[in-house]
Amino acid sequence: MKKLYQQLLLCLAVAGALMGAGAAQALQVTDDRGVVVNFAQTPQRIVSLLPSLTETVCELGQCQRLVGVDRFSNYPESVRTLPQVGGGLDPNIEAIVALKPDVVLMATSSRVGERLQSLGIKVVALEPKSHADVKRVLEKIGQVLEVPDAQRVWRVIDAGVLAAAQSLPASVKNTRVYFEVNRAPYAAGATSFIGETLTRLGAQNIVPASLGPFPKLNPEYVVRANPDVIMVGDRNYAGMEGRPGWSGIRAVKERRLCVFTVAQSDVVVRPGPRMAEGARIMAQCLQAMQGKAP
Repeated sequence: MKKLYQQLLLCLAVAGALMGAGAAQALQVTDDRGVVVNFAQTPQRIVSLLPSLTETVCELGQCQRLVGVDRFSNYPESVRTLPQVGGGLDPNIEAIVALKPDVVLMATSSRVGERLQSLGIKVVALEPKSHADVKRVLEKIGQVLEVPDAQRVWRVIDAGVLAAAQSLPASVKNTRVYFEVNRAPYAAGATSFIGETLTRLGAQNIVPASLGPFPKLNPEYVVRANPDVIMVGDRNYAGMEGRPGWSGIRAVKERRLCVFTVAQSDVVVRPGPRMAEGARIMAQCLQAMQGKAP
């Protein structure tokens, strides 16, 4: 009887250990909506609906877990061969379901989160807008993927932005910059990751923090602000100089405009692992514009 009792205790101990091991594998993440997402095990099949999140997954060495992406995810090169499931804001639900993902990574502004969850698909919504957000999102995705030391990537980014700033001469300091992210026009404000990069480079953003990260502006606002330098992507540049009053803006009159190529714009406007490269592109713009000073 004593022997039977000891065997029973041993079985209970083993069962407890196994249950403990299972609990250790369980994963819990709180996303940017404040939603707690529970995983029984580490996700292996991932659909990403935001280019910066796609790039982050790959930078963490987990590109092989991606089974689908949005139509704008184009970096690194390997993701171009993955199934595309439409736009990030309004993707093809059926296409996502068919990929049988363990999790869908998307922006908080996407309208499909609840629909996907109702179909039994786990969703983690993350939308970085500032440098602090990028650091936090790296940590979150590292947590979801169970990748140790995701902050290693942030340390490299931060050092790269600092190096870009240190490459500039003192004469660049206080250059007043207008950065247009969309021709509505929407601008990169001082609190956006682009604005924070400009600040670290020593430039002055004509769009103050009080207007938010990416405010829609009245074009007259830019005329009155009269920036020294304008930064804009090639896709949004067409017709800019023909806007009422814009021919009198200092940056336009003195041809101090940096028109980024499509590839450069993809780097500069994505809050992710290539932010240091984006800082270098903006630093090169500021450096080049020095030669055009009156």
